[in-house]
Amino acid sequence: MSTPAPKRVPLSHTWRGAPPNATHIGPADSQQVISVSVIVKRRKPLDLRELGGRRVPREEFDRQYAADPASFAALREFAHQHGLAVDESASNLSRRTLVLRGTVQAMEKAFGVTLHEYEHTPPPAEPGAPDHPRRRFHAFTGEISIPETYAGLVEAVLGLDARPIARPHFRTLTSAQQAQAQSFNPPQVAQLYNFPTGVTPSKETIGILELGGGYNTSDLDTYFQGLRLTPPTVVAVSVDGATNAPGNPNGADGEVALDIEVAASIAVGAKIAVYFAPNTDQGFVDAITTAVHDTTNSPSVLSISWGGPESNWTQSSMTALDNACQSAAALGVTITVAAGDNGSSDGVNDGQNHVDFPASSPHVLACGGTELVGSGSTIEEEVVWNDQALGGGATGGGYSAVFPVPAWQSSAGITGSGRGVPDVAGDASPESGYNILVDGQQEVAGGTSAVAPLWAALIALINQQKGSPVGFVNPLLYPIESDFHDITSGNNGAYSAGNGWDPCTGLGSPDGQAIAQALTTGNQGAATPGAPASLIGIVT
Repeated sequence: MSTPAPKRVPLSHTWRGAPPNATHIGPADSQQVISVSVIVKRRKPLDLRELGGRRVPREEFDRQYAADPASFAALREFAHQHGLAVDESASNLSRRTLVLRGTVQAMEKAFGVTLHEYEHTPPPAEPGAPDHPRRRFHAFTGEISIPETYAGLVEAVLGLDARPIARPHFRTLTSAQQAQAQSFNPPQVAQLYNFPTGVTPSKETIGILELGGGYNTSDLDTYFQGLRLTPPTVVAVSVDGATNAPGNPNGADGEVALDIEVAASIAVGAKIAVYFAPNTDQGFVDAITTAVHDTTNSPSVLSISWGGPESNWTQSSMTALDNACQSAAALGVTITVAAGDNGSSDGVNDGQNHVDFPASSPHVLACGGTELVGSGSTIEEEVVWNDQALGGGATGGGYSAVFPVPAWQSSAGITGSGRGVPDVAGDASPESGYNILVDGQQEVAGGTSAVAPLWAALIALINQQKGSPVGFVNPLLYPIESDFHDITSGNNGAYSAGNGWDPCTGLGSPDGQAIAQALTTGNQGAATPGAPASLIGIVT
């Protein structure tokens, strides 16, 4: 008498429709070998409100908030039952990631899906936006299922669907903008924003996440010598097989150059660690967990200039990524994220408002964009970045459809249908953009992509001054609204700037010295580390 097959149950929030902007090729090759990242639940739920802003030592984190070895052991058994190999070298309890490898056929049986091959056929890029490369990938429609015995151990299964999930948020000048542009070197922007001076963050590492492209060391040497600065130490970290692969100045290379050159020319002396990962939800999550738990490079701040509308993601993959950002918050790693370059619609043509993810995660510092006019240390004018009338972009911003209003926004009197985006802002318009060097070409680039490394550089300077990481900085910033340049003019489509926080530029652009003073001396009021739990948590 045969043993009945174990009962299978759907894995919550994993449903996917057919990939948009893609041509169906046919069934995936049954013998193709692929890998998946099984994100395992924590030993104990991580509640930042209980921590009250305390930074958790890594040893304590691993004891309490990593995956349980027993869960890994059970899922190894599941893998072997289905003819899947466990990649032990890529698996990690701290990251809560168990990597399985096997054929498409074996994966389909293990996870109850049917994989198909598609070719991504993106629409033409907007003027000034980077090229969107064509790409073949495997994907599924429907939802993942696993045997009921193991369902309670698993948070997400990533890698069965490899559709592109994000885009880089940088823009270059359109021909209509070139005549009226005033570009800056990044240190000039830092001077306008009164960033701390006389600080050498030699003990700090800035992590940068990239989902494509690459950099040439010779370009970086030339660029920094042109600024009369010592070129930074830059290391490339491979995630899920992706590598530093420069080659297209009109594609992701521009993003990589912008991120490195802005961060390193402002936080002069900081080490730069660039985490290259595939442009999939698996690659995105694995890159964040790799950076956050990287004890070799130990970044204290991670800059992310990639994202996509919340509607592009499954709830399961969003939860996994947000939980990775919660781990960063507990460990004292600040994450700065570009808020998007397509205004209040976030590029979704359905007549509705959308925000970009992961900028909408409550555990990252979402960075919106302005247009800046000034010289020396004097800001003459600063408004919301919106070049859409000229065929360009505009800062993302609005309210999350997924995450509720965080306590630290509610306590600041901010109301809305969900987590408000962005938190902060900075120069993003290509008309007031940044001079960069990419693949031997001089360009002027902007977009909210520039604002994430700008803020990452400020955080690195503050960390050096403070002598310890400021960590999850959002609850610390909202009580010091007066230390920002309030942006009160302009709109990003559906939303307009106004007094105080708004869904275009957040709290505003930084007065770097004032913010540094508040965060290093503890003058930020009730949200200092050890603050009441109500200010640290996610939900009101």
